[in-house]
Amino acid sequence: MNSHTSSNESNKLVVTMFAGKGGVGKTTCAAATALHHATQGEDTLILSTDPTPSLSHIYETRAKEKPQRVAAGLYLTELGMNEVKQMWDRKFGREVYAVFSSLVSVAYEEFSDFITSILPGLRDEFMVDYIKEMVRGEKYRNIVWDTAPLGQTLGLLQTPAMLSHHLKPAPRIYSRLKLGADTRRSVLDIIRGWDKLSHEDIDFLRGEVSFVLVTIPEALAVEQLDGIFGELHQLDVKIERLVINNVVKDTSSPFLRTKADQQQKYIELIRRKYQQIDIVELPLLPHEIKGLDALKEIGKSLFPGP
Repeated sequence: MNSHTSSNESNKLVVTMFAGKGGVGKTTCAAATALHHATQGEDTLILSTDPTPSLSHIYETRAKEKPQRVAAGLYLTELGMNEVKQMWDRKFGREVYAVFSSLVSVAYEEFSDFITSILPGLRDEFMVDYIKEMVRGEKYRNIVWDTAPLGQTLGLLQTPAMLSHHLKPAPRIYSRLKLGADTRRSVLDIIRGWDKLSHEDIDFLRGEVSFVLVTIPEALAVEQLDGIFGELHQLDVKIERLVINNVVKDTSSPFLRTKADQQQKYIELIRRKYQQIDIVELPLLPHEIKGLDALKEIGKSLFPGP
């Protein structure tokens, strides 16, 4: 460590969010990054908010505890709908249920299952909030976050603002609809609270999270990059690194040479359009990426030595 680096800077927790369309290898990149940090002696948590998580499969671990120890200094947790419902319950669930149950006869569990599965952005909202609270806890040196496919994630954080906008035509109804004897808050007050939470979480993403975007050198994936950058730009979120995965480096056969030539035009296009971003290429490997040894191999490309 540089002797002039302040202790506050050197101990600052780093949150790295891996994002991208489905099937480009972002989970593998996230797993390799987390393992790299852990092998550097930094306590690291890797967590998945993907509805169909695969980190346990990639790390070849079967433990069920959360978080589970994967290797020295490396811990894994995969957050699902149960955790979302717990966060929903703790933040707003009981209050909102009080409103609906006064109008419709419905059990709380049934209501909770419905609202957390059907309401857009709810899962993402509380996942971001959960990670923000973990950062405040300062238990780890690094948090590596493997997200759902990008189209299902960041834009949905604006759901509470959307709800608030659509409720404006009937403020007298909603402002007078109270939640019973336990609270005097109205529906609009609750949604304003949710909106406030959303703004705090977006500020957290902007100021305390490092974004890594993963793609592959193929036509559709490259075409989708503009949309991804546009979505992030709307939230004033900047991508600090772009990983081009599955790049053919071995051209020892006609098939591989042809594949490499096809990829090269897309790689050149990516580098030309996004030259202001740190870009790293990961080679296509001849074997499945599973287990710590294979992930360390990926880590060497993600974090090349001097």
